Amino acid sequence: MKRLLTLAMTAMLWAMPALVLPLAPALALESAPVTSPRVTATLVTDADAMQPGQPFRVGLYLRMADGWHTYWKNPGDAGAAPTLDIEGGTGSAIDWPTPRRLAEGPVMTYGYTDRVLLPVTVTARTGAIRAHAQWLVCKDICIPEEGDFALTLPVGPPKPSVQAPLFAAHDRAVPRASPWMTRIAPDGTLVVQGPELTPRTVTDAWFIPDQPGRILDGAAQPLSVRRGFFTLSLKPAPGFNARANLSGVLSVRDRSGLQSDVMIDAKPGPAPVPALPPLGQVLIFAFLGGLILNLMPCVFPILAMKAVALALHGGRGHAHSLSYTLGVLVTFMALAAGLLAARAAGTAAGWGFQFSSPVFVAAMTWLLFAVGLNLSGVFQVGSGLIGTGSGLAGRHGVAGSFFTGLLAVLVATPCTAPFMGVAVAAGLAAPPVVTLLVFAVMGLGLASPYVALASIPGLARVMPKPGRWMEMLKQALAFPMYGAAVWLLWVVSQEAGPTGVLATAAGLVLIGFAGWVLGASQMASTHPRRFGQAAAGVAVLTALAILSGLSAAPVGAATATAEAGTEAFSPQRLAALRAEGRPVFVDMTAAWCVTCLVNERVALSTDAVKQAFAAGGVTYMKGDWTRQDPAITDFLRQNGRDGVPLYVFYPAHGGQQVVLPQILTESQVLDMLRPS
Repeated sequence: MKRLLTLAMTAMLWAMPALVLPLAPALALESAPVTSPRVTATLVTDADAMQPGQPFRVGLYLRMADGWHTYWKNPGDAGAAPTLDIEGGTGSAIDWPTPRRLAEGPVMTYGYTDRVLLPVTVTARTGAIRAHAQWLVCKDICIPEEGDFALTLPVGPPKPSVQAPLFAAHDRAVPRASPWMTRIAPDGTLVVQGPELTPRTVTDAWFIPDQPGRILDGAAQPLSVRRGFFTLSLKPAPGFNARANLSGVLSVRDRSGLQSDVMIDAKPGPAPVPALPPLGQVLIFAFLGGLILNLMPCVFPILAMKAVALALHGGRGHAHSLSYTLGVLVTFMALAAGLLAARAAGTAAGWGFQFSSPVFVAAMTWLLFAVGLNLSGVFQVGSGLIGTGSGLAGRHGVAGSFFTGLLAVLVATPCTAPFMGVAVAAGLAAPPVVTLLVFAVMGLGLASPYVALASIPGLARVMPKPGRWMEMLKQALAFPMYGAAVWLLWVVSQEAGPTGVLATAAGLVLIGFAGWVLGASQMASTHPRRFGQAAAGVAVLTALAILSGLSAAPVGAATATAEAGTEAFSPQRLAALRAEGRPVFVDMTAAWCVTCLVNERVALSTDAVKQAFAAGGVTYMKGDWTRQDPAITDFLRQNGRDGVPLYVFYPAHGGQQVVLPQILTESQVLDMLRPS
């Protein structure tokens, strides 16, 4: 028995070299580690032997403690890229795998967590490889680290080493060459074209530039997918060159959650022009939108004023109707020209842009208040303001019709009609000549009821005869003007806070005093009348002086914070919620948008809708465009709009977004939330 044990031990000793020697090269192909409480770093190779002059790969292998990370070749807003210097051979640049986007507070960085292999291709005469590496690791703090590594490969026919699977995994994580055509527009819009890119296949995408300073890394990258292409709205950084290519990693996620990473080199080129409805359809929508504006609370009192004036003329107010129409058209053309000029200058301007200025809103408050005082009989500026009188006053009446048309357009813009959004967006996306045509047709729609009353004999015959009722109706129409002034004062409170309200209210007192002193002196002799006119002029000039301080007034507290049950809109927050697969309802509104306020009251603030939002886990995001936030302007344009309201629902798990109508009902919102 003892002899058998001796023979067995002898056989094992003879067999030990045969068992150990094949493993020895593999064990030697990973260097001694450089360790810290944060990182364990080694140098590894993909081959178990080398041939002099033949390339092979070695790599810096970093294994990081939980919560720590290192950086990509473009670290983003902060950080530093690792380096690997080879001695004893010629090494290539690092072959970087696709990084992750790492949000660190307000900044965005690009890097790696857990573990990463950073390989280089080496050509050497011997298998003795030495390397020096530096890397930065961060968690709550950032710590630079470095290490020296040594690795010896035997000379011989190479075979895959024990660490070869690390290199295979790395190769799968390297971005592939892009199969798609890409271009970058001067405004930072990245266009990606390919037949397989459709709203049914692309649910998310993002871009990481391979050079720092080209885009704002922390900015959202809103995605818009169409059949055959998609766009990412990148935010250019100060170092962005509109004439240079933009290269980096593009990541695209499909409906199954699979992510494809490709390297792109986008050439400069224009952004795609959005598909527009046929011109005839746009013009029909423009006319209907202008026509329906007459029924809006902003405009209806003004139309009623003109109807009273027309009744005084027995329906024969052709000159007044033409003058009113001219005032409407001139003002619409001026608004269109202002929008086009603002666009050409790169300013974010949209429909109703003038109502984002507290100066303009305060001035409109005073103007409507003054019109109300005139209708109430406090003063008379020639009754031509509503088209009455004859002789010299008659000439004033025609001029009054012109300025009434101007006033109707200025106060109509916050009352967006159902067809107005399509017409305005299509008009502003078209060539300037078409834009002006669309706005002119809107004006014709707004002026058409008054033109019809003045031009169609049948309508004129059924109009009531002039009488005492006209004076009573004229005075009654003052109260909608006062109501509109009160509403505009509330808009000022949203835009400029208590300071703006105080300034506007002080102006109202001055305008009221000017109207009273003017009216009191109109029946007096020459000298008292001139004194009254001078006093009224001083009061009006004092009111105008108040306007200079309103433009710098801070945003009101009501618009600075989100309402209960809502979140303030931000592109970054929207992108984060969509990445988590959560449903989101976005409501773009403004304090001066009457349609927005009505929709919120009848369709979005009901108990049934609130309960449906809560049951579905829907995040209600509200964007306030009262002062024309540029981020909201960008969002509107990405959805084909140039004004509010806009309602967009993003279903859970990356479903296709749904744009709701501008006129909302509770049933429409509830139907949207029901699972299909």
